[in-house]
Order: sequence, then structure tokens, then C-alpha cells
Amino acid sequence: MNTSPVIAVTSGEPAGIGPDICLTLAAQRPPCRPVVLADRTLLAARAARLGLTLRLRAFDPAQAPAADELEVLHLPLAAPVTAGRLDPANSRYVLALLRRAVTGCTDGTFAAMVTAPVHKGVINDAGVPFTGHTEYLAALTSTPRVVMMLVGGGLRVALATTHLALADVPAAITRASLEETLRILQRALQQRFGMAEPRILVTGLNPHGGEGGHLGREEIEVISPLLDELRRAGMRLEGPLPADTLFTPQVLARGDCVLAMYHDQGLPVLKYASFGKGVNVTLGLPIVRTSVDHGTALELAGSGRADPGSLMAAIEMAVEMVRAR
Repeated sequence: MNTSPVIAVTSGEPAGIGPDICLTLAAQRPPCRPVVLADRTLLAARAARLGLTLRLRAFDPAQAPAADELEVLHLPLAAPVTAGRLDPANSRYVLALLRRAVTGCTDGTFAAMVTAPVHKGVINDAGVPFTGHTEYLAALTSTPRVVMMLVGGGLRVALATTHLALADVPAAITRASLEETLRILQRALQQRFGMAEPRILVTGLNPHGGEGGHLGREEIEVISPLLDELRRAGMRLEGPLPADTLFTPQVLARGDCVLAMYHDQGLPVLKYASFGKGVNVTLGLPIVRTSVDHGTALELAGSGRADPGSLMAAIEMAVEMVRAR
């Protein structure tokens, strides 16, 4: 245990399944030393509701826990929690978990952070502008650009844009932003995933890759010229490829990762292949961060039916990335 990486696991929205799946870590024996960031009383109450017998121990960096203990870094709730019922009063608690994890990663207390799901809507209802973990962590670390990549079902799918309205996507696909995304993606595949010369398949933006300009000119004016330039510089890129035929076995076999232009162009395929076992990875941060591929599942909170599979996969991937680095 003393040689295992210490991983911060933020428990996310307290009314959701985040606390439930974090509690399973006491029995799952992940390949690291997980430390759950949460309100200790919340975890104790949820464990009692689920009928779990385990010991919660305050995190002590100098002393590893016993096999039947779950280490907890306590941060207090703002208001009492009812499983399945959102309360904007606890939104700042949720963000405090993330801030503490980032601080621990940057000061060396933690080797990486893994995040359970948060609820964007209730955070916004509390008057806090918040579009997602990815953007919030970029702001906390003063990182000008990050890239979201999901991994699962034998696929790696990164996104050129993340949480944008579909109407805003074309204007966001600029030569500069796309080049920066591709360079971050290539560097992460090399440094975090051990690929010397990663092969990246790049989608077009429009149906059928724009049909020679008849269905849009982004491929002609932005995407293709940039890919040609980067290929001449040595990057192994293929595209722009029509998204409706890219996700077929014979095409996917030619690449190590797909770069999709927008959220719902790339992620439905991956989530179909791996939902509940996939991992969300934030590339470009100065720290290692992975996350589950699902939401808060309020209807399952406290029921005992929440599946911790994606959390375990996220922890395992964080450990692999730490060791690769």
C-alpha cells in the first residue's frame, strides 16, 4: 500500500450515487490508495442506509489504512442531504471537493484525481456559472485549453468542442483551436498512454464530410488545410472522415484515437459500446484527472443498485496514466 499512488476521489453531488459508488472502494481493492473527498457524516449515513459495514478513517498521508478501512478527507456539507433530492445549498460543497483535490494534486499530496458525477443544473441554480468538470478544472489550473477524451469499449474518442450548443459549434472550429486540440491530443497519447507515433482519425463537421462543399465548407476551408499542414510536419492524421462511416471496424483499425468535432458526434457511439464501464479523461491539464462516464442517477441514490464499474475503470486508468508519466 505504501508504494501505491494516492488518488483523490471526489464524491460529487451528495444527493446522487457518487457517495454510494465511493463507499464500494473499501471492498473493491483498487490498484492504488484511494482517498474519498466527502462529508464523513454523509458517507456514514449512506453506508448505514445501504447496509454496508466498513470503517471510515481520516486521511493521514503518513499512514496507510488497514484493508477494511476507507480513507476520507472530510469537507463539511452546507445542508443536510436526502438521497435523490437536489439542494442548491450544497453546490458550493461540490465545488469545494474539486478545489481541494486540485490543490492536493498540485502540492504532491495526490498523484491524480478521479471524479464522481456532479449535477450541472443545480450548481447553476445556486448562482454559480458552471458548464462542467472539464471547463472548471481548466479554470482552476489556469490551463488555456484542455481536451475531453472518453475511453471505453476499445475506443478512444476526443472532442474538438465540448459543452456547446450545436448552433455555436461551426464558429468554434477554427484553424487555431483545432491545431491546439490536435497537438494536446498527440502529446497526451505519447506521454500518458505510451504511444510513440499515435494515429488520429479526424471527423469532418458536416454530413458526408460536406459533400464537396454542398453541405458546408468547413472541411474545405479549415479542417483539410490544417490536417495537410500537420501531416507535412510529421503528425499521423487521417481525415476529415465522414462521421457516419468512421465508426466501423475497418476504419477504426487504422487509428489509435478519434477526434470528433462536437459532443454528440463522437460520444453516442462510445457510450453505446461501453456505458457504465467508460472513462472520461481530461487532457492538457498539469495534473492527471479521470472521471466516470455517467451522471448522478438520482433515482438510484441510496438504493444499492448503483454500478461502480465506471468508477473502478476511471481509477485504474488514472493509475496507468500516473505510471506512464
